[in-house]
Amino acid sequence: MSKPRVVKDYDKIDESVKQQIKLHYPEGFEQHLVKFQNKEGKTVSALPFETEEVYYLIRMTILEAQEIIEEDDDYDDDGFLKEEVKEEYEEKFDDMDEDDED
Repeated sequence: MSKPRVVKDYDKIDESVKQQIKLHYPEGFEQHLVKFQNKEGKTVSALPFETEEVYYLIRMTILEAQEIIEEDDDYDDDGFLKEEVKEEYEEKFDDMDEDDED
């Protein structure tokens, strides 16, 4: 059974999913963007991200990907996820995984 594909803008994604995305892409998003054809046949770029339930394509341009990282306090001046933030999110989502196993 395939996962549902969800195409969304970054600012419309749940905060918990954003945190998981940051863990998955600790060095920023721009080099991971993919291009695809939307329903109207236009080529758009998006960041792919997969959870256990959903395959996301998060719409963003290269410029938007850069701006998101620059404006996000979770990332340092060099565009890397801060170590303390990374540890906090890893702990949070490890706890969630353990809860799922119960």
